[in-house]
Amino acid sequence: MKLIVGLGNPGGEYESTRHNIGFMVVEKLAHELTMGTVTWKEDEKHKALLYKKGDIIFAKPLTFMNNSGIPVQSIMNFYKLSVSDLWVVHDDIDLPLGKIRIRENGGTGGHHGIESIMHELKTDQFIRFRLGIGRGREGAAGTQDKNLHHRAVIDFVLSRFRRSEAGQMKHLIKRGSETVRVALLDGIDKAMNRFH
Repeated sequence: MKLIVGLGNPGGEYESTRHNIGFMVVEKLAHELTMGTVTWKEDEKHKALLYKKGDIIFAKPLTFMNNSGIPVQSIMNFYKLSVSDLWVVHDDIDLPLGKIRIRENGGTGGHHGIESIMHELKTDQFIRFRLGIGRGREGAAGTQDKNLHHRAVIDFVLSRFRRSEAGQMKHLIKRGSETVRVALLDGIDKAMNRFH
C-alpha cells in the first residue's frame, strides 16, 4: 500500500497558491488514476481529506502546513504503513518554476510541512516529490540575486501564480502527476531518470 500525501493549506484563501501545488498535483493524479470523479472524504479522526483507490491512499492534510506530520502519522498508524510506503508531494522554493526533483531522504530544505512530518515520524527516510515554484527575489535594483528574508519567503509561497506563469503552473501540475504515476508503475529510479 502507498500513502501519497499532497501538502498544502486548507481553505479558499489558500487555493491556487504556490504552497498548495502539492494538493493540486495529488488531486490531478487521483482524478487521472480513477478516470472519473474523485470524491474526497473528510476524515475527522485523521484531520485530512482522503481518497482511496485500490492499494493507494491519497491524502490532503487539513491541519495547515506546519502541522502536516500529525495527520500523516495518524494515517500511517491506522493503516499500519511503514515509512517506505510514504510519498510526499510538495512545493520547493529552491527549484525554478516547473522543475521536479525526487528525493529519497535528507533535510527539510526549510519546508515546514516536511519538517513537521520528519518530527512526527522521527525519520527522514521517505520519498519526496519536490515541485519547483520559482524563487522569489528582492525587487530593488542591485538586489535581484539576494535571497528573500523570512517574511518575504512566507509571502511568496502564499502568493498565487502570476498570470504570466499560468501555463507553467498547468504544465507543472500535469508533469508532477505524471512523475508520481511513472514512479508508481515503473519505480522511483525510472521516474528519476525520466523527469530529472
